[in-house]
Amino acid sequence: MRRGERGFTIIELTMMIAVVTIVTGAASMGIFQIVEVTKHSSDQMTTMRQVQNAGYWISHDTQMAQIITVGDDPGTPGQEEFLTLNWANWESGEVHKIIYILEDMADALSRFKRQHLTYDAEGVPTGNEMTLVAENIDSASFSDQGSTWKLTIQTRSGDEIEAREYTIINRASM
Repeated sequence: MRRGERGFTIIELTMMIAVVTIVTGAASMGIFQIVEVTKHSSDQMTTMRQVQNAGYWISHDTQMAQIITVGDDPGTPGQEEFLTLNWANWESGEVHKIIYILEDMADALSRFKRQHLTYDAEGVPTGNEMTLVAENIDSASFSDQGSTWKLTIQTRSGDEIEAREYTIINRASM
């Protein structure tokens, strides 16, 4: 070294490393918190949206139904129905058949699929649509409560669980 030039002392270097370590640790903790909160919020929104979507569609179709069949229909081998709903359009005679299928997914969860079959007044098929209604279904039940129907759905995503219970009044029986 030249005369008059000074370097850093070991104490100054140690203090600088300590300050950088503290700042880096604080930044890492902040980033970790942001990631965890984002994951928690995402799981919570997923469970809530899935349970609401399933509840909306099943409630909507149940209110229209004239015939409600709970459970598997032995007349359709190869698929296991959760719920089958039928109604006829009084003006056109068109018949609607909605089949909710609870299909297995990974992690012991299920998904709701909605099959909408339509027939003209003579019984000729005119439509067949399959729609994914909801995923991450942990459990679901549909039961007759006398003058109403009770739908209970629970969904799960990560550590988040959302459960809802719907009471449905069938408009066709009013």
